[in-house]
Amino acid sequence: MIGRLRRTYRRMRLGTRMALGLGALALVVFAVVGTALTTYMRDYLSAQLNEQLMLAQIAQSKSIADHGTLEGKKYYRWYYAVYDVSGGTPELRTPEDPADLPKDVHTFTALARAQADSDSELLRTEHLKGAGIYRLRACEVEPGVILVSAAPMDDIEDTVSQLITIQVVTFVLALLALVIFGRRMLRRGLKPLSDMAHTAQGISSHDLTESAARLPLRADGRDGGQEVEELRTAFNTMLEHIDDSLAVRTEAEQRLRRFVADASHELRTPLMSVRGYADLFQYAAAHSPEERDKHLARLRAEAARMSVLLDDLLLLARLDAAEVEAPLRLEDADLVELVRQAADAFRASRPDHPLTVTAGPDPVRLRLDPLRIRQVLDNLLTNAGVHTPAGTKVSLDVSVSSGTATVRVGDSGPGIPATDQARVFDRFYRIDKARSRDRGGSGLGLAVARSLLRAHGGTVELTSRPGATAFTLKIPLSRTA
Repeated sequence: MIGRLRRTYRRMRLGTRMALGLGALALVVFAVVGTALTTYMRDYLSAQLNEQLMLAQIAQSKSIADHGTLEGKKYYRWYYAVYDVSGGTPELRTPEDPADLPKDVHTFTALARAQADSDSELLRTEHLKGAGIYRLRACEVEPGVILVSAAPMDDIEDTVSQLITIQVVTFVLALLALVIFGRRMLRRGLKPLSDMAHTAQGISSHDLTESAARLPLRADGRDGGQEVEELRTAFNTMLEHIDDSLAVRTEAEQRLRRFVADASHELRTPLMSVRGYADLFQYAAAHSPEERDKHLARLRAEAARMSVLLDDLLLLARLDAAEVEAPLRLEDADLVELVRQAADAFRASRPDHPLTVTAGPDPVRLRLDPLRIRQVLDNLLTNAGVHTPAGTKVSLDVSVSSGTATVRVGDSGPGIPATDQARVFDRFYRIDKARSRDRGGSGLGLAVARSLLRAHGGTVELTSRPGATAFTLKIPLSRTA
């Protein structure tokens, strides 16, 4: 049977076989696209439901803490259970309404028990007897009191089922149209090849050798052979240029994807904070005016933090653009004076870190961007102040030798692990991943410093061991005015 199908397929015209091949490929593409759309829709709706549960439980927790009830904070077809866990075993409180509890309350009890042993809110998807599939979320209202809420997921399943039905019908119709009309278009498009085949039959007695692997069709100058040869040469040349262009483009796209992914990850936290504080500010404006200023201050702080991150991202993007001149405003400046200004600013902001400055009596005048070099020095000094304990000694040394101006920023802190030293200049890389974001760091300071020094024709190097860490900045004296 398989052999007969193969023979039938081989006897088909090229246009028919290509149309069937396109149909099979389109079927695979439609399946992948449909699966991706369905997965995305399910995940999106699930995320919406999770967010709705979280926001509802914030209001419900406040209602329980303030009034001891959920009155006015309930949703249609949702279930609620409040547990006292101060005694070690979850004890279910008597519900305000019997309809608040499902028939299968053991699932709620198990989630409350797990929440009592967890430091973060728990989310689960369970099938409740007689109710269907529900998304359960547990949170601690106050010490010893846990709230478990459950929202139905049947709306999500109905929406996904409808989406699948629409996709199947649409893709089937599109596949039929592709095969039918594609076959006609392929036949019309392949007509020049048929003419070429007839021409090749007429010159079949000639010795046609193949000299190009990209386009093996050759002609010997008769019956349009010269045009085919020109087409082969132009086609092969074009493919070589395309290969080179695609290689460059692929590398650029990979860099862009990494950059966008890292930037999106970093912006997600301040954006979520801004949204959360905005919600709290809105709630405080209506219910707790005395809390309004506090939430507004937090909102402004998160916005300022996001603004700094965006400024760093924009600066790095401009420095990376090879076709754009580096964003520097060069002028004559004294490097020693810039170092002393940075030292004064560091002493004012970090009085718990003693700082010493060592420099020669003569100024070191260079043609550079003073604001950007100050930014580099401030980033390195801030890095030393943030990642070392109070009392750690910090030093700034300026020297000139071998046609190079050198600035050494050192500290006597615990040092940087050897496994991290090779990546400290990578964008968004943090050594202390658990706390750097809370301290205000975005993982861009050292990356910005290195890029700015490169724009000045300089370099920055790191040497570190316990008790002695140093960033060495070098700028060629050839930049002297």
